[in-house]
Formats: sequence, structure tokens, C-alpha cells
Amino acid sequence: MRTGTRKRTRKRTRKKSPLTRLSLGHACVDFYQGAVPALVPFLVAERGYGYAAASGIVLAASLLSSVVQPLFGALTDRWPLPWLLPASTLVAGAGLGLAGVGDSYALTLAAVAVSGIGAAAYHPESARVARLASEGSHTAMSWFALGGNVGFAAAPLLVAPVVAVGGLGATPLLALPALVGALLCAAALRLTRAPGGAAERAVAPAGVDDRAAFLRLTLAVVCRSIVFVGLSSFVGLYVAERVGGGEPAAAVALFVLYLGGGVGTVLGGRLAGRWGRVRVVAWSYAATVFAVAGVVLVPGPAVYGFVAAVSAALYVPFSLQVTLAQDYLPNRIGTASGVTLGLTVTVGGVATPLIGAAADATSLRTALLPLIVLPAVAWLLARRLPEPDAGPRVAEKAEVDA
Repeated sequence: MRTGTRKRTRKRTRKKSPLTRLSLGHACVDFYQGAVPALVPFLVAERGYGYAAASGIVLAASLLSSVVQPLFGALTDRWPLPWLLPASTLVAGAGLGLAGVGDSYALTLAAVAVSGIGAAAYHPESARVARLASEGSHTAMSWFALGGNVGFAAAPLLVAPVVAVGGLGATPLLALPALVGALLCAAALRLTRAPGGAAERAVAPAGVDDRAAFLRLTLAVVCRSIVFVGLSSFVGLYVAERVGGGEPAAAVALFVLYLGGGVGTVLGGRLAGRWGRVRVVAWSYAATVFAVAGVVLVPGPAVYGFVAAVSAALYVPFSLQVTLAQDYLPNRIGTASGVTLGLTVTVGGVATPLIGAAADATSLRTALLPLIVLPAVAWLLARRLPEPDAGPRVAEKAEVDA
């Protein structure tokens, strides 16, 4: 009896171990996507950039990433490319490490663009491998997504002291998490090749692709992305402007924004188990409308509470959207993952120059007002989505290690 219990325990440990390493590696990669907005207040202070110029930095990190991410997804649909996980992590770190070197605005744009491409290459393949390791569990995928949230949350806490002490020239130190992330990804891939590992199980195509539902979901994701990236780009400056405190207040606001996402991500997986993914996604967008309105319109330190509420509400649907997209496109899981998992943190950067230009012309508060409307649009799109059949099928002999 004890022997059987020990065997079951070892089996559960083998299943969890790759996903744990993948989640930690995800944190290391998404650290770099959170680090770009965290650098913005320092670029404004040290180089005198205006709102439009600062938002251009976020655009550079997002634009190429948004374009190439679906391409990487299409590639991983045809050929498993597990080596992309450690390689893309190193590229993301190298790009950000060069972002503060020299005073050239063009070099800064190029460096953050390279970092964004690294993140774009990482997400479709990592979501495919994580889906295998989780065996299609929505709750397990929420823990994988949580890793990314933790990376986002850690970014302002690490970027602020490094750059505050060493100036923008100290950004090469920020490449160190990429080394850790690459090692974690390599270790996770080794475990998926082990006997009994995730390489023996794959999510098989199961049914016909529902492109109409996927398109509606993608449009909702785009609305969410613009809100989240717009707030993450400017909420630090906005909160510092509203409550005072300068750069430390900006770093705290970003930390609250990203940390609240961790709570929302885990909560989303649990709520979906009871109420269904589509219903939870739609409710979360309805709640986001009121939370964003509080950030923009409510005065005083209460803004921090609304920042946390926005973060939680935006991240409740985060991992659920990934598994929904994969179920809507069961024959194109890489593409579905690249669009939903990656697009959520990249395409919003395309809209940030418009927010920055509006802020330069009017005020930052006025420029942020349209962000109240977008979650309502996402709610209208999400509430009519179909709920896919529960659970993907599991097949033998995956090609994770191909």
C-alpha cells in the first residue's frame, strides 16, 4: 500500500515538475516585457523625453513582437521548436540589457525591439509545451500564466533600484534573469523527454476550427491589451502626478498593477471550474469598466486600490483566453497561443503613441479616458462566445522533443 502511494506521489511530482520550471521560466521572460514600461519614468527623467517619445519606446517593444508572434505560432504548428524557449529568453534579456547603453534614441528603440522579438518567439512554443505538461488543465495553465504575472510584477522592483543607483548605463545587469530563465527552460524540456514526462502526452486535434469564435475572442483580447499596456505605460507617471512621490510612487503603482494580476490569474482558473470560462471572461470585462473609471476619475491615494482592481479584473480571463483560443482552433494550437498569450502583452503598444500624443496635447487624464470604454466593448464580444466542450483529448507520442 505504501509502495503504491509512493509511486503515485512520484508520478504527480514528475507531472508538476516541468510545469513548475516552465512557469518560472515564463516569469523570467515576462520580466522583460514589464521592464520596458518600468524604464519609461527613468528615460523621461534622465533624457527629457516627452509623453509621445516615451510611448514610442513601448511601441518599439510591441510592434515587431505583435507582427512576428503569429508567425512563430504558425511555425510551431508545423514543427515543434522547443529550442526556442531558452534561445528566445536569452534574446529578450540581451535586448533590454542594451536599452540604456549610450544616449541614442534610435539605439534604445532597436534594443527594446530585439527584446520584444525574443518574447514573441518564446510565447507560442511555451504555451504549446505548457499545455502538454498541464494535460489541458485550465487551473494548471493559470499557474503557468501566473509565472508571467510574477515576472511583470518583479520588473519595476528590480529595474528601479538598478537604474536609480547605476543610471541607465546599468541596464546590462538586467540581462541576468534571462540566464536563469534559459536554464529553467532547458531543464523543463529535459523533463518532458524523460520516461513518463509530458513528451509522452500531447493534445491532439479534436474537432473543427471555429474561426468566427476565435476572431471575436481575438478582438476582445485586443481591447484588453490596449487597456493593460496603456495603463502599464502611463499609470506610474499618472499616479506620481496625482499623489506625488515621484519615481518611487510610480514604481509602487506598477508593482500593484502587476501583482494584482497574479491574484486575478489564479482566481480565474478556479472560477472557471465552477462557472465556465466564457461566463467568467465576460464578467471580468464588465468589472474592468468600473475599475478603470476609478483609476482615471477617483482622486487621492484610493487610486492604488483601483489599480489593483483593474489588474485583477484584467487578469482573471488571461489564462482562460489562452485555453479558449486553443479549443476554438484545435488544429492550430501554436497560432492560437501566439495570438492570445502573446498579443495580450504586445499589440496594446501600438496604441500607446496615440495615448502619449493625446496626453501631450491635452492632459494625461484626458488621454486615459477612452480606456474606460474598451472593456465594455470586450464584454460585448465575450458574452456571446460559445463554451467549448470540456477538456482536450490526450494522445500518445508527442513531438515535444523533435
